Amino acid sequence: MVEDWLENAYEGMSRRQFLARLTAAGAGLAGFAIASGSVGGEVIATPSTGLTVTETKVPSGDFAVPIYEALPAGGGKFPVLLVIPEIFGMHEHIKDVTRRFAKEGFLSITFEPYAREGGVLNLSDIKAVRAVADQVPDERVMGDLDAIAAYAGQHTSARADRIGVTGFCRGGMYTLLYSAHNSNIKAAAAWYGQLRPEKKPGVRTDGPLDIAGKITAPVLGLYGEADLGIPAADVREMEAKLRAAKKTAEFVIYPGAPHAFFADYRPSYRADAAKDAWDRCLTHFNKYLKG
Repeated sequence: MVEDWLENAYEGMSRRQFLARLTAAGAGLAGFAIASGSVGGEVIATPSTGLTVTETKVPSGDFAVPIYEALPAGGGKFPVLLVIPEIFGMHEHIKDVTRRFAKEGFLSITFEPYAREGGVLNLSDIKAVRAVADQVPDERVMGDLDAIAAYAGQHTSARADRIGVTGFCRGGMYTLLYSAHNSNIKAAAAWYGQLRPEKKPGVRTDGPLDIAGKITAPVLGLYGEADLGIPAADVREMEAKLRAAKKTAEFVIYPGAPHAFFADYRPSYRADAAKDAWDRCLTHFNKYLKG
């Protein structure tokens, strides 16, 4: 396993090559995570037309966590989706995905996990991002998600008894951990979240494989066969552990797909795998949150 488990999301391109490609396309990095190597001309943009979009803050302990929420305009009550960002935080791609879920009839909310550290949006390389993100205790993230779930439960447009969670990359790992932490979660979809993350005192005591038996919500896992940091054997083991514990679980491994195959703003994007995974994700949440 490579030391940097995000390495293959770069598809062998250097930082200089990324920037040259952006310059040639006349594209900018505004709103996207610089360290991710955003690629102009491949970015999916979801307009806020027909949506109510709000940026605000939610108290979590002694800190106000920035959130971004989107829901269908015109009134009504909608099931809630907590959208947990990649390791790069609440940047434009994650906001766009949040709007995509809102277009499908959900009150969707994302947040900035690294706001206390000033965020990682403008850090220039993955090592700098990880120097910040890898020190954030899982317990703190669980607390922030608890605060956001409580906020959602009081939202005038929420179906408070229908809260699901989904996340990408680091957020995929948090999706599984939070599903074990909060028994009120009704459905979860984890996108290429680490299953055997490094454990470190004061930061992490358990990974998803350790807590599989505590998860009560139906789980959908979406992974790439060519992910250099998440072996297919680990994905199959996670699914097997959930099923052995009599949980509802389906884990899909896409042949040839690398880590971050859904990230349309990066060269790791695989359109066919991304579309199939998105359709499966919507089917999962429609079944367990709207039914």
